[in-house]
Amino acid sequence: MILLLGSSGYVGKKFAELLDCRNVPWMTLNRRLSSVSAREALSYLRDQNVSFLINCAGYTGKPNVDACELDKGNCLDGNAVLPALIRDACRELSIDWGHVSSGCIYALERPGGGGWREDDAPNFSFRQPPCSFYSGTKALGEEVLGWAERDAGGEWPKWEHESDPEGYVWRLRIPFNELDGPRNYLSKLQRYDNLLQARNSLSQLDDFVNACWECVEKKLPYGIYNVTNPGSVKTSDVVELILKYAVNNKNYKFFDSEEEFMAKAAKTPRSNCVLDTTKLQDAGISMRPVEEALEWSLKNWKRES
Repeated sequence: MILLLGSSGYVGKKFAELLDCRNVPWMTLNRRLSSVSAREALSYLRDQNVSFLINCAGYTGKPNVDACELDKGNCLDGNAVLPALIRDACRELSIDWGHVSSGCIYALERPGGGGWREDDAPNFSFRQPPCSFYSGTKALGEEVLGWAERDAGGEWPKWEHESDPEGYVWRLRIPFNELDGPRNYLSKLQRYDNLLQARNSLSQLDDFVNACWECVEKKLPYGIYNVTNPGSVKTSDVVELILKYAVNNKNYKFFDSEEEFMAKAAKTPRSNCVLDTTKLQDAGISMRPVEEALEWSLKNWKRES
């Protein structure tokens, strides 16, 4: 039995679809169970013979991360405290786990060029400010699972595990797919009046959950994995594809600079970054190149009714 936390969210729903399609039995925690004592909850989960836990729960803020600046308590609880509680419960029950984290703990590219690797310490976090409160809590969430910054004696600190890892940390980055909706990056681009030009790694949502589940099926070594579609794109590249497939023909406008964006449209800094996906590829898990995934999603676009 798979325990899926956050099954009603944007990412959790997609995991639920995957498990249903593959006839994998799964359960979630209902409100009644979440209100009982920790001991009662552990007893219940032990009786259900849970073999693996997938954590998609967290706090992202609506409509965007600016909302996290106004609700810091819930943001901290959802992104940093909850992962620690899950880890402790899984230890108690000898259950392995996979935690959906975020690539938003980095900014720009790695020193010298290229994408950030799994063992690079975050540079967009409370330890490396400035950052958004959301990104700070997501970095803390990885720390409480056992990862911490080490002195590598080189150009950049390394992000290493303090002890033997007990599960997967899957880093999601700006999710999108072909279904119009408030959490879809492609939908967001169409609804904002002005856009920030930036280069980013992205995760096509179906590709993301398939890759995560492959980690479980293939019993990959536990640890952190950047689960993004290989490559990176600029905002204008995505806009060109939106226009190419006539998904939305409006006249897209861009801020002149990030400074103008921060002054006029944002309450907190944004993470724009590129992640390296070599580790996942070397493990034998392939995802479509990001351009191909974007084109497919826009060719098959389904507008929200």
